[in-house]
Amino acid sequence: MAAILACALFVAPVSAQSTSPGYDFLKGVKDRDGDKVTAALDKPGNTLINARDISTGETALLIVVQRRDTTWLRFLLGHGADPNIADNRGLTPLQLAANLGYQDGVAILTKSGADVDKTDSTGETPLMFAVHRHDLPMIRTLLDAGADPDRSDNSGRSARDYAKLMGTGSEIVLDEMDKAADKLKAKAAGSYGPGA
Repeated sequence: MAAILACALFVAPVSAQSTSPGYDFLKGVKDRDGDKVTAALDKPGNTLINARDISTGETALLIVVQRRDTTWLRFLLGHGADPNIADNRGLTPLQLAANLGYQDGVAILTKSGADVDKTDSTGETPLMFAVHRHDLPMIRTLLDAGADPDRSDNSGRSARDYAKLMGTGSEIVLDEMDKAADKLKAKAAGSYGPGA
């Protein structure tokens, strides 16, 4: 018993134990601690920018998209954050931004290389989220970025199918989808060869 008591005295309290650099980085992002995050990113050879929460798979980009924080979103992307890393449910920052109606986030992420047709665990794309929201400006942004209105989710429905079901305003959305499809066909017809 005395040995156990002696060992217990030498164990550091939980609050004094160290945490991983990835945990500290994500906590800094959550706390909006710019000094802490910048110091972590300035260390040579680190890959913290794409650190993921061990339990949820959440990245720094998902954290800042959730709070619709355009300044932090630009900062993280400027430091090389990968906009296509999904959490454990398959949700990417672009899908989250579309689901939340975060138009600025969608525009920034599409310009930063986010995959506009990447699906979550249910097969839904950012365009489907925008259609469900009846969000015409976001639908246009995603279509302009090359989103495929005919890609199907796990139920077999596409963004175009969901648009047909939306009732009022469906004609406008379907017209936008047709225009986008025509642009893609024209672009493909005008290209030839490997580098075109």
